[in-house]
Amino acid sequence: MEGKLHSLTDVLKKTLFFFEALTVAELTPYVHRKMLRDYTLPQVEEKVTQCLRQHACFYVDNNNGWHLDLEGQRENDGFYSLLLKRQQPLSLKEVVKTGAIKSKNKKIRRLFTDEAALIADGRFIQLNNGHWGLTEWEVEAGQFALKHLVIKALKLHPGGLLLPQLYEVVNAWRPTSMPAVEGVLRKFPFFELLGGGVWSYNPSIQAAYEGLIKRYLGSLNRQKQRWRRDRERWRKRVTLLENQLQEAGAAHREAAAALAQRAEEINRHEYLVTQMAEKELLLSLRKKEIFRYREHINKLEAKANSILHQCRLWVQRARDAEKEIHQLQQNNAKNQASLESLFSKLQQYKERERENKGRLADLKDRHATRVAELQTEIVELRQKLERVQETARQEERRLREEINLLTNDLKESLEKGDEGHRSRQLLQQELTHCQEEYRRLKMHLRNPLVRMAVRLCSWFGGYHGRQAV
Repeated sequence: MEGKLHSLTDVLKKTLFFFEALTVAELTPYVHRKMLRDYTLPQVEEKVTQCLRQHACFYVDNNNGWHLDLEGQRENDGFYSLLLKRQQPLSLKEVVKTGAIKSKNKKIRRLFTDEAALIADGRFIQLNNGHWGLTEWEVEAGQFALKHLVIKALKLHPGGLLLPQLYEVVNAWRPTSMPAVEGVLRKFPFFELLGGGVWSYNPSIQAAYEGLIKRYLGSLNRQKQRWRRDRERWRKRVTLLENQLQEAGAAHREAAAALAQRAEEINRHEYLVTQMAEKELLLSLRKKEIFRYREHINKLEAKANSILHQCRLWVQRARDAEKEIHQLQQNNAKNQASLESLFSKLQQYKERERENKGRLADLKDRHATRVAELQTEIVELRQKLERVQETARQEERRLREEINLLTNDLKESLEKGDEGHRSRQLLQQELTHCQEEYRRLKMHLRNPLVRMAVRLCSWFGGYHGRQAV
């Protein structure tokens, strides 16, 4: 069954359903653990007693043990049967709306729909969400003390149980150990050990034991209260004595202060008398000193007047110096302004010089580039001139060889006859003509390439002339 219990009545129903009978003192710890945690145990016990007496589903026996009435009221039997059938919490309003319970008697149905009747019925408990369930559903046995679980197990078996059997029964409700169960049995006197290791429960001994414990706790509380009263009385008495002691000490201090003040006044009076005599003597001496001081003051006044005159002169000089300083400051300001203007002009000149240097660097770069180009052209022209000169030398060498050949041919022709003589003369003329033409071309054409071309042309022209001859 999910959800928390709604009220104190529901917690009491659950607890008494599991244990069947508990006193108010035994119920109080379980209630305080579930709810009313802000209250003290006496306040919780008072609330539990009031709740048990208000509802008819609780009744008390002769041993002050409270029980839960599980018979219930007849008009709630239909809802009880419905919950047994559904096996889950239900809302009373939903049941009435859906008509899950049909009753011909309207009076019984009206009583059934009254929640007060369900609250007074020990078979029902209410949850926080407004649903109603059965008290017998899912009892949380783990929250109860081991002593009460052992008592319940022995109540279920009045003939007694062996320790292993008792351990099995209690362990089914709450995980525990056999030494713990045995410790509980040996701790309380209302658990009796019969023959054969059988343990039984005696409720009369428990009532006597609890009464004895209650009287013992009552005597302890009374002793504690008496001790607190004695302590409070002694504390008040000590406080009173301390106050009296403080007052006596204050009175003694005041008396001592008064005596000391009187002695001080007497000493002061004697001192004043002595001082008056000394004052009169000093007064006569002081008059003489006053006359002497007056003469000295007159001298000091004269000296002060002279010093004042000198101070005035120094003040005048200081004012003149201040005026001069002010004029110098003005001149300095003007010079500063002129320096700033000159500095700005200097910056402009520096900018121009920087620009001119940049331009000069560009011109130098261009000049260096042009010089390099011209040097390259000069080198190329020199190479061309060398090649042309070499060609001219080769041509001259070839022509000399031709001249030699022609000379030899001329000699041969002279030997052969007149025809050879004429041929020789023609050749000489042609040679002379070629030489003159060579000189003329050499003078007019100084370019080596052209010179070489002219030589070739002249050579070819001479060669064709010879063939024609």
